[in-house]
Amino acid sequence: MTPPDDQRIKAFAGHLAHERRYSPHTVRAYVDDLRSFLDYLSAQYGVDAPADVETYHVRSWLSSLAESGLSPRSINRKLSTLRSFYDHGRRVGDFGSNPATSVKSMKVSRRLPSFVERENMELLFSRADFTDDLRGDTERLMLELLYQTGVRVSELLSIRPEDVNRAGRSLKVLGKGGKERIIPLAPCMLDRIESHLGRKASEGGGASEGYLLETPAGRRMQSRHAYGIVRRHLSTVTTAERKGPHVLRHSFATHLTDAGAELNAVKELLGHASLAATQVYTHNSIGRLLEAYRKAHPKG
Repeated sequence: MTPPDDQRIKAFAGHLAHERRYSPHTVRAYVDDLRSFLDYLSAQYGVDAPADVETYHVRSWLSSLAESGLSPRSINRKLSTLRSFYDHGRRVGDFGSNPATSVKSMKVSRRLPSFVERENMELLFSRADFTDDLRGDTERLMLELLYQTGVRVSELLSIRPEDVNRAGRSLKVLGKGGKERIIPLAPCMLDRIESHLGRKASEGGGASEGYLLETPAGRRMQSRHAYGIVRRHLSTVTTAERKGPHVLRHSFATHLTDAGAELNAVKELLGHASLAATQVYTHNSIGRLLEAYRKAHPKG
């Protein structure tokens, strides 16, 4: 690969980082995809310059990835990398066309959200081994809030005590894109929050960074810490492979849908931008109904 092409990749990486605001991890993934593609072209076709790439080169690379066993979802991500790279190159005048535009994405089977059955969630809170101290109280409140409000873990860890409205029985959450939403809270949940704040004031030694959920030392809790806590407790009630905080968000939405909640209401509670993202929970519910029918109906 010649130095000018290396500069094109660096310019593209800068565009992703500074204009698109992608994370360093995502930028590295895009750059790795590009270098892998160019290495393939050099080895298979003797093509060393991105400007010399044709559509059949792109199809050939994607076919080789499929033959190697890479999933359709991962292959589509790599195709998206190529499309973005050449689109950026066309805007800055490096390329005259985009050889990846006419290449179709692979079909991806939609994976239904993982969730925990309602009875297992009840079992979790009735028998889970939460320690009788501030740490245990924090862990229990974390799981209760995730399951009873459906918030994302990033939203949960950003909640401050002043975001809880006792009079309005609600919780203010700052979601994706800085979009604010209000989630109703049951009286018992409000009581749990007040109890936790009182315990934190008496057992926490006064240290606090001002967040509702903090470490015993009063520090803001990190996502990896929250993941570990949720995974450990969910492991006691489910053998499902996925046991992160998002499973509790999925459980919240699935159980609401099962109980007949209006889909638009679930959408607003979850903070989804479109109803399409929420409709996946109806597939969970329908699947459960079909399974019950097959097991119970004599003609099932």
